[in-house]
Amino acid sequence: MSEPTRQAWYRQRSHVLTGFILHCLSGVIAVAVHYGIMFAALQLGLAPLTSTSLGFAGGALTRFLMAYYHIFTPSDAMHIAAVKFALVLGLQFLANGALFAALTGAGLPVWPAQVLATGLLTVGNYLAYRYWVFR
Repeated sequence: MSEPTRQAWYRQRSHVLTGFILHCLSGVIAVAVHYGIMFAALQLGLAPLTSTSLGFAGGALTRFLMAYYHIFTPSDAMHIAAVKFALVLGLQFLANGALFAALTGAGLPVWPAQVLATGLLTVGNYLAYRYWVFR
């Protein structure tokens, strides 16, 4: 491999790694919003599945705005990226609810089930955002 090709390869890998790290850091903020809303909803007496769903929506809005403005370099206008994000978000919403229901149904307490569901969705979310929503 020639030196310019090798440098380009390393730059691309570095860009992907940096993007994933930023995705994870913004995810911490989005999860804090998700869990904060979920906690408040649980304290108000809402059912756990309803509470996690409301939290998911708040976290998703937070994630979209950070991803669009600070993490990725979108090639589409915001309204197009928002539609793509909404489609992926719908799948994430269903996956989060299904994982959460399955994990709590298997006997895991509410919070460990939510943390595990969040972790399992992280890599898939990044790939969908990077290669389709915000490409």
